[in-house]
Amino acid sequence: MESVFEIIAEPNRRAILDLLASSQRSVGEIERRLRMPQPSVSKHLRVLRESGFVESTVDAQRRLYRLKLEPFQEVDAWLAPFRRFWSVRVDALAHHLDRMDSSKPTKRKTRRRR
Repeated sequence: MESVFEIIAEPNRRAILDLLASSQRSVGEIERRLRMPQPSVSKHLRVLRESGFVESTVDAQRRLYRLKLEPFQEVDAWLAPFRRFWSVRVDALAHHLDRMDSSKPTKRKTRRRR
């Protein structure tokens, strides 16, 4: 079985996950939105379903897919140390920009002589 990271490394699967992040969708809707052939969408949905990223329900003659949280929690846990790294750097940049703003003299408008 592929790892969580191998599964989300595939661009079409990420596109499907992005689409499902806003709401559940049918296979047909995913096909239309992503302009992918039905066999490709079904193949990627099967991988996502088997790996636990999505689950499906039957609504009349349609199968609706929606995200499941558990695999994303694994990704989130892996990203946690990097988030701390980014937040320290972003905070330092914000502090530096604030200092630059406060030390910058304000320009006064002057009239040009003709």
